[in-house]
Amino acid sequence: MSDSAASAAAALLDRIQAPEGSGREIPDAATREIIGRAPVDTVADVDGAIARARAAQPGWEALGHEKRIELLLAAADAIDANAEALSYVLSREQGKPLNGPNARFELGACSAWLRANAAIATPGEVLLDDESTHAELVYKAAGVVAAISPWNWPLMITIWQVAPSLRMGNAVVAKPSEYTPLSVLALIAVMNDVLPEDVLIGISGDREIGARLSSHPDVDKIMFTGSTATGRKIVEASAGNLARLTLEMGGNDAGIVLPGTDPAAIAQDLFWGAFINTGQTCAAMKRLYVHDSIYDDVVAALADIAQSTPIGNGLDENNVLGPLQNKPQFDIVSRLVDDAKARGARIVAGGEAAPELGELFYRPTIVADIPNDAALVQEEQFGPALPVIRYSDIDEAFAWANGVDVGLGASVWSSDPEEARAAATRMQSGTVWVNSHGGVHPMVPFGGVKSSGYGLEFGAEGLKSVSVTQVVSGPARKG
Repeated sequence: MSDSAASAAAALLDRIQAPEGSGREIPDAATREIIGRAPVDTVADVDGAIARARAAQPGWEALGHEKRIELLLAAADAIDANAEALSYVLSREQGKPLNGPNARFELGACSAWLRANAAIATPGEVLLDDESTHAELVYKAAGVVAAISPWNWPLMITIWQVAPSLRMGNAVVAKPSEYTPLSVLALIAVMNDVLPEDVLIGISGDREIGARLSSHPDVDKIMFTGSTATGRKIVEASAGNLARLTLEMGGNDAGIVLPGTDPAAIAQDLFWGAFINTGQTCAAMKRLYVHDSIYDDVVAALADIAQSTPIGNGLDENNVLGPLQNKPQFDIVSRLVDDAKARGARIVAGGEAAPELGELFYRPTIVADIPNDAALVQEEQFGPALPVIRYSDIDEAFAWANGVDVGLGASVWSSDPEEARAAATRMQSGTVWVNSHGGVHPMVPFGGVKSSGYGLEFGAEGLKSVSVTQVVSGPARKG
């Protein structure tokens, strides 16, 4: 990365970070050096932000779809103009490398998602149109949206929440994770260079701030991506104000490789389905079930890729895997892999930390010959460790895959795509991919079942989710 991009990143941080001697210090995920100071907002700050958003929202909605679309496109252009600086901040704060499906990829997704939301036709439909009655279903802004985003894809998921909300005329108060506030606040600052004042406000703080957002009487809609435990607390907190909810929570995605599949043909896609963002992705593949007839070949192919994939500091242009973002997550991965070892599972790649790279680095790990009831299989590891479970009976494989209380994504792999599509319907998850895992598209709805949450994002369904409905019914229209 050029010196000019680093200088631009420093200028962005100067715009949003707390003054010297205040705020909370944020470390570089790879080196643990301090990169900036995040503001620490109070409950009173949250109340003020919501009041400002509430005051700004009617004027924003009154602009109409055409003008809002114009401004969303301008915001996308602003992100693109600052993409290298934002990528630099993101790589240091979150840990993901610049290259590969990582920081630059995430910034590209941010502007692409804004443009996609601008292009979606405004939802609404004629329900009845006969000789006596004309009835229409219309979608109007909900009001003030609280957008609470996680630390793994902090910018992209913020945009997933913000883009449809703004498109439909809502004002948004966005709270990033306390682990990755600087990159999100910098993104919001860039967008606010073109957006009207107070239609998008960023706040920074701990769980007390999130709790106030969730329970505030002037919040009309809450969009949350994060853990199931936190999601449950948001449901409880929102009961008093009856805010509408979209919850995308934890997952433990399973992949099933059917017999007769060519291991060499799917190995790269299997690997990246599990290890994208160093495994720190809600809809990454967390468990892989492989038929006994090809099990050893799949395991060997995955091990070869794991051992040859460059890992290290994200600012090194050669690396495509980085550290775990934070110490609690590093400890979870270490505990689950150590438990697998204690149960006699076979470590065919990785299986240990990489302290020579930094405090939070863990080698890409493939775990074979592990029972389905092992903790590494049953719990979401959210990191660079993939358990590969052997099966011989396909019905048992589907029973194992469905035998957890979450259902975000899943995948089925086969040399016969039609066979895989037929098998996919047996998976209990919001999305099932065939011969891939984890890919999302701004026009294709996405959401979970079971304890992975409820509500849909993306596409026309995503616009509807941040709206309230109104039926306008009256006499038949003349002519």
